[in-house]
Amino acid sequence: MNSAKTILERIMIDVQREIEQAQRIRSRAELEKMLADAPPVRSFQNALRLGFGLIAEIKVRSPSRGMMRPENVAAAPAAYERSRIVRAISVLTNATHFGMDISRLRDVKLKTTKPVLRKDFIYTEYQVIEARAFGADAVLLMANLLEPTRLQQLYKLVRDLGMEALVECHTRAEIEHAPKEAKILGINTRAFDLPAATYDVAQAQVATGAAHDPTTDLARLELGQYLPAHAIKVAESGLGPEHIPLIRKQRVFDAVLVGTRLLTAPEGVESALAAFEAASGQTCHSTLAD
Repeated sequence: MNSAKTILERIMIDVQREIEQAQRIRSRAELEKMLADAPPVRSFQNALRLGFGLIAEIKVRSPSRGMMRPENVAAAPAAYERSRIVRAISVLTNATHFGMDISRLRDVKLKTTKPVLRKDFIYTEYQVIEARAFGADAVLLMANLLEPTRLQQLYKLVRDLGMEALVECHTRAEIEHAPKEAKILGINTRAFDLPAATYDVAQAQVATGAAHDPTTDLARLELGQYLPAHAIKVAESGLGPEHIPLIRKQRVFDAVLVGTRLLTAPEGVESALAAFEAASGQTCHSTLAD
């Protein structure tokens, strides 16, 4: 384990190493050649405009919660495809901390008709091009990771490649520095500025059965009122079915990004999705009967 002070610093050390390894295997020029054969882009924006819903996530583990249930991870792609409330699928592609690499995104893309978001700690052009080459329809851009000018540059590249970006913010200042033309913005309750040791403690607490996640602050969702009126607004991290009625009532957020609650549910992914659907007023959880 490295000696980084915050969890974000710890993750970024490993992200840089993963990028260097990827570049040794496949150059940027090789990625650019792959673009011609990449699956067509599906509109992330249009999917989120269908009505309130989930961006449902796939990951093997996380720094705050440890391992997901393997059976839930395996069942997730098919369950998300069938669910009426799932508008798009988020795939974590950071192998060191979340257990999956970019190849898993391509596998998921082939198993669903819904848009696929590459969720990673993206700060290079290489990662953006790699996302499209492997079939991503959208990518996550974190405002706490990128200076405003760099965020604008990567946003432009995302759009030039035909994808859309979920621009993630954690403070009011980050909202103000987000690209003005961004159509999809999120508020993440995850505290990436906490000491890395806090995340280690959080995992230990989960192992003992503790329900509270000390790495999230749901009060941050109040920042949603400062997001541009024209934007599709996404609430991210730490949310369960119990939070959905209030989110719907407040009419600020158009979608919720959910992963851990689905992937750790003892009752399985299908039942966990049904709980979110019931909480949002959508009682039919499968499209198989259509």
